[in-house]
Amino acid sequence: MQQGEIELQDFGPDHIEGAVALSRQENWPHRPQDWQMALQLSSGAVALDDQGRVAGTILVTPYGADCAMINMVIVDRNARGKGLGRRLMERAFALAGDRPLRLVATTDGMPLYEKLGFVPSGTILQHQGQVAALEASDGVEAAGAHHLPEIKALDRDAYGADREALIDALAERGEFAVIRRSGVIAAYAAIRPFGRGEVIGPVIAENADDAKALISFFAASRPGAFLRVDTESRTGIAGWLGEIGLAHVGGGVAMDRPAKNGAEQARPKVYALANQALG
Repeated sequence: MQQGEIELQDFGPDHIEGAVALSRQENWPHRPQDWQMALQLSSGAVALDDQGRVAGTILVTPYGADCAMINMVIVDRNARGKGLGRRLMERAFALAGDRPLRLVATTDGMPLYEKLGFVPSGTILQHQGQVAALEASDGVEAAGAHHLPEIKALDRDAYGADREALIDALAERGEFAVIRRSGVIAAYAAIRPFGRGEVIGPVIAENADDAKALISFFAASRPGAFLRVDTESRTGIAGWLGEIGLAHVGGGVAMDRPAKNGAEQARPKVYALANQALG
C-alpha cells in the first residue's frame, strides 16, 4: 500500500482486537465477546491503514432472505472526511445482496445514510444504569430450550424477518423469559452479558404492561446490577425505565432502505425491541 492508503478486507476473528480498540475510541462498551457474537451472526469488512491497524469496521447481519441489519459502523477519527464511510457502506451493500436493509443511525452518520437511500422509520432510546430493587411480576416464567421453536415463531411474526440464528446465539449466552396465555407464548424477552453488565433484549410484547413485566422479571433478580435496555420511542416505556434506575443516555434513528427489486419489507409489529443492532 502507498503511504496513507486504506485497504478493505473481509472482517475476521483476527481483527477483533483492533475493532475493540476502535469502539473504545467512541466510548462504546463492547467487550471482545460482544464483537465475537456480532461477527458470529454477520459478514463484514474492516479498513486497514498502512500500518495494518483497524481504521474502520462494518458488519451486515442477515435475517434469512427477509432483510439485513447494518451494524458496528465505525471510522477512526483520524481517517474521517476521506470517503471511507461510503466505501464501507458500499461493501455492506454487496454483502447484503438484494435484501432490504435496516440500521440505527447516529446524528453524524445520518447525512451519508440519507444520500445512500435510507429513510427514517423511528427513534431508538438507549437506557442503562443500576437497576432499583423490584418485585418480580406475576405471569412471567423462565423459558427453556424446549420453548425456543415457539419463541422463534413469535419473533418472526413480530419482527417481520427470520432471526432464528440470533435467538440461538442468545440461548448460548443468556436466558429467556416468557408470558403464556391459554398455553401459548404471547410475549418473550432475553437477557445476556454485554458491555458493563447485561442487556435485556429483544423484548417482544403486544402492550406496555407485558413489556414491563418481562423486564421486571430479570431486573428483580439483579438489584443494583448494571442493565441496558434499548426501546423504540413509541413504546411509551421510557419514563418507567428511568423510574427503575435505567436513565436515558442516548440512542439513534432507525432507518430503512428498500430492496433492490422495490419490494417493501415487513415492518416490525414489536411493542418493544431491545438491542436491535447488536450494540
